[in-house]
Amino acid sequence: MLNRYPLWKYLLILVVLVVGLIYSLPNLFPADPAIQLSSAQGETLELRQIQRVESALEENGIAVKASEQENGQWLIRLRNDEDQLNARDIAAEQLDGEATVALNLAEATPGWLQAFSASPMTLGLDLRGGVHFLLEVDMDAALTQRLEVNASAMRELLRSERIRYRNTDVEGRTLSIDFASSEDRDSARRLISRDFPNFDFTSEGSDRSSRLVMTLSDQTVNEIQDYAINQNLTTLRNRVNELGVAEPMVQRQGPNQIVVELPGIQDTVAAKRIVGATANLEFRLEARNDTPTAETETHVFRNDSARSAELMRDVIITGDSVSSASNSFDENGRPQVNINLDGTGGTLMNRATRTNIGRNMAVLFIEHKSEDTVVTDPETGEETIEREPYVERGLISLATIQSALGNSFRITGLDSPTEAAELALLLRSGSLAAPIYFVQERTIGPSLGAENIERGLLSVQIGLLLVVLFMLVRYKVFGIFANVALALNLTLLVAVMSMLGATLTLPGIAGIVLTLGMAVDANVLIFERIREELRNGLSIQQAIHAGYERAFTSIVDANITTLLVAVILFSIGTGPVKGFAVTLSIGILTSMFTALMVTRAMVNLTYGSKPVKKLWI
Repeated sequence: MLNRYPLWKYLLILVVLVVGLIYSLPNLFPADPAIQLSSAQGETLELRQIQRVESALEENGIAVKASEQENGQWLIRLRNDEDQLNARDIAAEQLDGEATVALNLAEATPGWLQAFSASPMTLGLDLRGGVHFLLEVDMDAALTQRLEVNASAMRELLRSERIRYRNTDVEGRTLSIDFASSEDRDSARRLISRDFPNFDFTSEGSDRSSRLVMTLSDQTVNEIQDYAINQNLTTLRNRVNELGVAEPMVQRQGPNQIVVELPGIQDTVAAKRIVGATANLEFRLEARNDTPTAETETHVFRNDSARSAELMRDVIITGDSVSSASNSFDENGRPQVNINLDGTGGTLMNRATRTNIGRNMAVLFIEHKSEDTVVTDPETGEETIEREPYVERGLISLATIQSALGNSFRITGLDSPTEAAELALLLRSGSLAAPIYFVQERTIGPSLGAENIERGLLSVQIGLLLVVLFMLVRYKVFGIFANVALALNLTLLVAVMSMLGATLTLPGIAGIVLTLGMAVDANVLIFERIREELRNGLSIQQAIHAGYERAFTSIVDANITTLLVAVILFSIGTGPVKGFAVTLSIGILTSMFTALMVTRAMVNLTYGSKPVKKLWI
């Protein structure tokens, strides 16, 4: 019979709508503004400290909603967004360096919804707040690092061929080696040029002042700089993923800059410490007493500057050879980092340790930093900031090699569990190919994000109201069907985005507004087709059936073309464009379901198999 669905279709529609309702409900419970308290020493804060903070907040008129402890950190939920910054300052003053205080947003989804693994949509930087960093890659340091690696390999090559040399110097894009005779220099040139073809070679001086000068070619310099920026992009993405940030943005800007946006992160200091860390490790052997001074370096211990050790300049492996790392505790309860090396790193470590059993091996921690100095032009009085980069090196441990090491071993001598966790994170995510410096940093507070959300919701409400009024005036009873389907479409759209973990941004809200307008297009096509069939003399039941059947092809064609455009936008776009494409794509799919199935089910239940004298359409 015409205009009747089998029972399974009604049940399918009902199940989809119920599931959509459950997974869209968490969005009615926005995250609470909160301050996060964690011990500066990596230990759990005591309850009396939290109570002292709560009392201070209440004395200053700041309402506390709840306090809870999770993963060794305390979270104090507040009732008003406007109190968050003030609460952070009060808590920091009360604890006076005993803890790190950061802004946070605490999830407020009820427990019964969490039992279904339901959670609200992830909000983007412009809605939730967060941090924005503009980083600059030090290209000169990238060249220096590559030259130092080449210098170490060249020294090993010369020693293996028993060619005597004295000093190796790195300056700019040039590496030079001094020799005791012209014969040694010429032999070294033939040997090195075979294995290092990316240099332009020049011989200078003669006899005891012989020198071989090697300059990187322009093509090689460009390749090193491109590698540095791309490797840093990969490393930063890995670090951001380790932080657990949803839908971050890490992308290149210009020849030597990188933009990083971290939605939901309010603790700028912690984010900078992880994102901007340029730390790396070097594993070196301790120098023997008879080692020439030109082949050794003196380094002090990080946690005891009074202690130092003479190390070989040659590096066994660096942190780049680490394939995985995790932090734990040793048998004495002290923090340690467990390291696994890749195949090449394991081979180099085994080769170096099996021939040096009984000798000490050091773990050297290297960190690139910079110091900004304000310089005033004596003529114009204009102030400019000059960045002076510097490198800090310190020994983490110096241990005796008891047996040949392989792909797995551990590092001890760390100050705290927090330091061990951060070092493991940096090693897992990879080291930076070149130092990076913060050119710009901007924090978008939750209050600004709340204002954006309010405006976005207002735009959705206005768009929804206009569409509802138009459909009611134009199509009467059928307009009611279309409006109910429109509300269900919005519910399903929010539910699918929540289930997929998609990020909602302001452009995404624009996509939702556009979806609301497009969602009724299918109903307009169907309803106009029903009117046309009625004018052609068909009965009411036949006109309804023909309207849905004959409009189906047009609806599918129109929506597929729009969906293809959305997919293209998502594949080639970045940031805001992707947010718009995601909501548009999901909205197209949900609107086709509600227009073709949900409204048809309502029409069938209302008019199907019933004698109808007049159709209000």
